[in-house]
Amino acid sequence: MTVIVDDAGSGDLLYGVVVGAYREETGEFKYDLINVRFYQEIFREKEYLQESSRIVSKLVAFFNPKSDEEIHICQGCIFDVAAEELRKVYGEDRVKRVRVVGEAQRLVEIAYLDEIRNLGYEPLAEREEKRGKSFFHMMRWLKDNPDMVQCAKTGWPRLKKYNLFSKNHQEPVYAAVCSACGCKCKVPFQPHGDRSVYCSSCWPAHRPHRNNRKKVAH
Repeated sequence: MTVIVDDAGSGDLLYGVVVGAYREETGEFKYDLINVRFYQEIFREKEYLQESSRIVSKLVAFFNPKSDEEIHICQGCIFDVAAEELRKVYGEDRVKRVRVVGEAQRLVEIAYLDEIRNLGYEPLAEREEKRGKSFFHMMRWLKDNPDMVQCAKTGWPRLKKYNLFSKNHQEPVYAAVCSACGCKCKVPFQPHGDRSVYCSSCWPAHRPHRNNRKKVAH
């Protein structure tokens, strides 16, 4: 049997990155998210590579690979650290870098599309074939929904030339404490005692009318 690991959303402007694992013989699929904050102010520190490794290790462990089962992981640089860590645990011969296609790729892509739809954004049908068009489509949506800039990968250096992502253009932010996890966070509105406040990690679970799909599919 084989466990296949792939990602979706790495090159997209909106939200974080979906990392998924798929066992083709059984059709089992499970995924998790690299939070968008890793692609914002701390993007240059490349902590997303360590986060990717943490998530991949967790997903692969979920499948509990048998001693003769290979682990195929996408060739993308987002998995460079993850692949090395997997080799330390499962052995050099069992972990292979591959170009992921087929059902594994499809399921990870669907998971990412579900996540960005939960933000209220409807992706282009041809976004895979027209990446440039998709990028500007997402940017136009952000211009129409400026409060959602907090859900964009604003740490990319190439975005500095766009006024939408300049610090002077963005709405003011306010210090707050997340009502769910108790962590300090920043929000684009003045907090009031009668209104719950959520950090970027907890906000998706408390968004009104959130899609009820879970991050595990079979």
